[in-house]
This record gives sequence, C-alpha cells and structure tokens, in this order.
Amino acid sequence: MKAIIAALALSFALPAFADKGDTKKDAQDAMQDKKDDAKDTLGTDSGAAKTKRHMKKSTRSVKRSARHTKNDAKKSVNDATK
Repeated sequence: MKAIIAALALSFALPAFADKGDTKKDAQDAMQDKKDDAKDTLGTDSGAAKTKRHMKKSTRSVKRSARHTKNDAKKSVNDATK
C-alpha cells in the first residue's frame, strides 16, 4: 500500500519538474514504471491485465532507448559539423 502511495505522489510531482520534449516523456515513463512496479509488488492481479501492463512497460523501455539513441546521434552530428 505504501508503494502505491509513493508511486502516486511521484506521478503528480515528476511532470511538474520535467522539461518539455524528451525529458518530459522520460519522466512520464519513469512515473508509469513505478506505478507498474508497485502493482507487481502487491501481486493482486494476474493474467491478461498483468501481461498487458508488462507489454506496455517493455514498449516504453524501447521507446526511451530509441529517444536516447536519436539524441546521441544528433549530438554527434552537431559536434562533427562544428
């Protein structure tokens, strides 16, 4: 129960401090991951809901990785053209 309360507190606090763009998306993804982890810790659900949550978490992870790779590539191109 404490984990859910902490996850909800983070979910309200993180977007307020996040920048626009990729940083905001990363903060939202991290907040959602914390909520999902709290639900897993409780272990109150199973089956389709749990599978769906895990698939969404995997998708968020892949998208986060792609954003970081894209930003690293942009930065290296900008550095090379200076």
